[in-house]
Amino acid sequence: MSIVELRRLPSEEKLKIIEALWSDLASDDEAFASPAWHEDELRKTETEFAAGRIEVLDWDEAKKELRKQFE
Repeated sequence: MSIVELRRLPSEEKLKIIEALWSDLASDDEAFASPAWHEDELRKTETEFAAGRIEVLDWDEAKKELRKQFE
């Protein structure tokens, strides 16, 4: 599938492709190294969460909220 064809897909289909690609990439965590900035951001998020400044959402609920933005 070409980039042009991907751009023509509905948003819901694009999200399904993104999820499938991410799942494939995430299945082999040794295939590539995360950049240093990513670890820094994770530490900041942990600090914010511990301080109670971040609201936690169930992943299924978060996906629904994100999908609403593309409808």
